[in-house]
Amino acid sequence: MLAYQHAYHAGNFADVHKHLTLFAVTHYLLRKKSPVTYFDTHAGRGRYPLDAEETRKLEEYRQGVAPLWEERKALGQSDPLLGEWLDRLVQAQREARPEGKSQLTVYPGSPWWLTQALRPQDQLSLFELHPKEHDHLSGQALPTNARRIHGDGLEGLKKRLPVATPRLCVLIDPSYERKEEYAEVAATLSEIGRKARHAIVMIWYPLLPAGRHHVLLDEVKRAGLRKLWRSEFILRDPGAASHGMYGSGMLVMNPPWGLDEMLNQTMSLIRARLAPQGRHESGWWVGE
Repeated sequence: MLAYQHAYHAGNFADVHKHLTLFAVTHYLLRKKSPVTYFDTHAGRGRYPLDAEETRKLEEYRQGVAPLWEERKALGQSDPLLGEWLDRLVQAQREARPEGKSQLTVYPGSPWWLTQALRPQDQLSLFELHPKEHDHLSGQALPTNARRIHGDGLEGLKKRLPVATPRLCVLIDPSYERKEEYAEVAATLSEIGRKARHAIVMIWYPLLPAGRHHVLLDEVKRAGLRKLWRSEFILRDPGAASHGMYGSGMLVMNPPWGLDEMLNQTMSLIRARLAPQGRHESGWWVGE
């Protein structure tokens, strides 16, 4: 099934949660000169105009990135990580429409955030299986050491392990259209753990009333993986949600030192802006 298109949800609260985590991890990786291999298993379009027909249908960005954009100066002064992330968001507007950099007109997806961290010695592989999404991605300019691959990201990643570089960073962000994807993601993480134990792996998962994310977490626990940190941004009580996401989850294997404290501080500010009645929960979470 290939019905999902992220343009309908671009810039929502889950994107903010996911891309701030991604930005914090890549920011840490840039502290050292040694090369990094990056994989984005579900890349999407790479850039989402907020006036696109799909995005206008739900306008989820209005309860996500938009309130943060409106308060970017004050937030930037309050939190260094959020300030740098918002500065990059301004840069994305300038690239899209140089004359309108003060307006939020585009939301950058994970390929854009990853290319911002890409240096000449690094490599980036962007997988996208959906033909239309891949076509959008193919139409965007990328550095020469970033390649687009039309195919299954989980299978493509596993075939390319181990990598030649001393460091590896992976983002796994499926649509979870199929309930089997939760177990498939857990199996992929387990294989990464066997073939590249040093890898930093970020997995995003939705918090839905059906609770299927527990399949992912239970499978990871059974695999005995360690050095895992989990972050969940919860908008509302799951019991009050009859449909749709009530929250967003990130599971990070081998998180950089200090990532937990940094993101806890940043997410507390974001929760106050986007979900005053919600909460952010995090903690170290390891297999038995």
